[in-house]
Amino acid sequence: MRVFVAGATGAVGRLLVPLLRDAGHQVTGTSRTPAGADRVQRLGASAAQVDVFDRDSLHEAVKEAAPDAVIHQLTDLAEANGEATNRLRGEGTRNLVDAATSAGVPRIVVQSISWAYAPGDEPADETDPLDLAAAEPRGRIAVGIQALEETAAEVGTAVSLRYGVLYGPGTWYEPGGPAAAALAGDPDAPFLGSVAADDSVNSFLHVADAARAAVAALDWPSGPVNIVDDEPAPGRAWVPVFAAARGLPAPEATSGRQAWARGASNRLARSRGWRPEHSTWRSGFVAQDAPVI
Repeated sequence: MRVFVAGATGAVGRLLVPLLRDAGHQVTGTSRTPAGADRVQRLGASAAQVDVFDRDSLHEAVKEAAPDAVIHQLTDLAEANGEATNRLRGEGTRNLVDAATSAGVPRIVVQSISWAYAPGDEPADETDPLDLAAAEPRGRIAVGIQALEETAAEVGTAVSLRYGVLYGPGTWYEPGGPAAAALAGDPDAPFLGSVAADDSVNSFLHVADAARAAVAALDWPSGPVNIVDDEPAPGRAWVPVFAAARGLPAPEATSGRQAWARGASNRLARSRGWRPEHSTWRSGFVAQDAPVI
């Protein structure tokens, strides 16, 4: 299969490209910069230096690659820039889908999130509604996810991978990353309200398992799928483990939780044969992170 990976040098994309190549796919990966294009080529793929906001260049790149599938892994989270990521989910997805449909691409896989569900007491599954009525800024995130997934659905077969909170190389939770900085009390660390030892529940996902799911999704039917590990957990459980793995003191445990912080179920993904190799954050946080090319 010919696969066009938008965001091939991101935390998930740079692990995804080699997996696609190993599975026998012909891959074209995008980057905005010459250095990124060189990295894509070192990963064994053809490189398209293109900005997703440049509609004409993007259309040309997709047309030239003539893919059987597009995988959308575009984010802008390195600097905790929520507005930039929202623009990618909205305008960027619009441009990518228009380029795909213009080129006759029959399948798209997009990166979504699993923490945009409406409040509840149990881990959310794919039948639960998104939290569209939430106060800002959360409401804006949920509306953006709805727009991303509805836009993607204009392609014949569209799979929305609702990832858990990503950890591993290139994420906020890597050694020395923003989550560790926040726990260490760094005043310049981005605000990470979820790093609290309370009863709010998160579902985590190692970036390598996120990449494996994107490969598997090339054979899945349309619709959203939660891609999370096997153990949704309250902050009072996972924060001390994360702190210990980073050599930091754990904050004092507190009670109470955000009503929407309920975690998510991976039952549907598992029914399709996907299994997280990092089945729980308990071992994942302390595992040796693989080197990143």
